Amino acid sequence: MIFITESDSLEDYLAESEEVDFSHLSIREKAAELYAISSNDEEFIGHAYRFVRDEISHSWDIQSPRITRKASEVLYFKEGICYAKSHLLCAVLRSQGVPAGFCYQKLTLGDAPDTGYCVHALNAVFLKSLGRWIRLDARGNKPGVHAEFSLHGEQLAFPVREACNEIDYPKIYAHPHPHTIRALKQNTDCVQMCLHGLPAELMS
Repeated sequence: MIFITESDSLEDYLAESEEVDFSHLSIREKAAELYAISSNDEEFIGHAYRFVRDEISHSWDIQSPRITRKASEVLYFKEGICYAKSHLLCAVLRSQGVPAGFCYQKLTLGDAPDTGYCVHALNAVFLKSLGRWIRLDARGNKPGVHAEFSLHGEQLAFPVREACNEIDYPKIYAHPHPHTIRALKQNTDCVQMCLHGLPAELMS
């Protein structure tokens, strides 16, 4: 897949924002802890990815009504949907100088198009050693969903099914997409948001 970066400057993929609040003490401490057990950036990215994937619950999987948005909230409550988990992974990586951005997919809500569509979030990370971007999906594994950190071919949570009109959006955004932030801000119950309140597609 050919990626399109929203910005030509890697500095824009290191910026802090309301959702990617990596100056928060809890983010800095967790990032430093993960960096300390890594011998290089690639190992750190792997540790950070697996921490968010495995230690932060996906809100739908645990049927939690809580909506988290800021990376520090996601870390504190240890839960969030894919949008929120992508904010946390981005914050942890950026806090240690690793450029990271946001990517999206249009997926069916259920197993078929007649169930409707939703926008799914994942991350893109720039590997300086390879001079290229890779995508990582920290949504969280479960039966039927198995994503991994891989340098030699993507292992995402949801491979796109073109026959179902699903889409891999090629753009790597420097900030979370406004449609996803709007959903997190306008809803009050996460279970109901996942059923009825997620954006169905992105209009760049």
